[in-house]
Amino acid sequence: MSKGVVIVTGASRGIGRACALQAAAKGYAVVVNYTANQVAADEVVDAIVHASGQAIAVKGDVAEEADVLAIYAAADKLGPLVGLINNAGVVDLRARVEDFSAARLHRMMAINVIGSILCAREAVKRMSTKHGGKGGAIVNMSSAAAYLGSPNEFVDYAASKGAIDSFTIGLAKEVAAEGIRVNAVRPGLIDTDIHASAGAPDRVVQFRSAIPMQREGSADEVAKAVLWLLSDDASYSTGTFITVSGGR
Repeated sequence: MSKGVVIVTGASRGIGRACALQAAAKGYAVVVNYTANQVAADEVVDAIVHASGQAIAVKGDVAEEADVLAIYAAADKLGPLVGLINNAGVVDLRARVEDFSAARLHRMMAINVIGSILCAREAVKRMSTKHGGKGGAIVNMSSAAAYLGSPNEFVDYAASKGAIDSFTIGLAKEVAAEGIRVNAVRPGLIDTDIHASAGAPDRVVQFRSAIPMQREGSADEVAKAVLWLLSDDASYSTGTFITVSGGR
């Protein structure tokens, strides 16, 4: 008997994968959302099932409303929704603002901001006591970039995460009396393959010395913060942020 269903967007790799595995280990049934890499998503599901957990892989681009609705339709079949880990996001190649294309900006905001809001919208419809739900928790994935700004690299990504911070605060206040807690985690320099996708596979090594703790973080360390916010241990925390950045 699971503790209820948790949707993890962008769960086939990195922080999302770690969140899915840890959520399953804590007794949640997990919807492992992915956009393109079905093999990786199936591997996450297999690992959960092998450990006697419950999970399904569901393809869907969170920037597309129809896909978001399909993700939630699949989750509804699994059981009652109790949590959303709004993890799906993208970064682009390092560039200065004067070199950004409109296409880059539209993609960044569509996935990182609009996608997160659409997913939260559907979670609220299911979990809010106003709609007959029993409450739950939403954890948004922000970034230390939201306050660092990421100059000369990813100012657009930083701006998208700043939007997530504002959204987290606003939604938390909006649904606080309806049994839903909304919080966010701000990872710093984390050792995942997102750096390679930004054309900077050596970025972790390059920036390690700028971290007060003198090391990068792991996806598992971020996931532990996410799962705490998702849990009843964080029952009086909403509209708040945990920064997992080694002190930066």
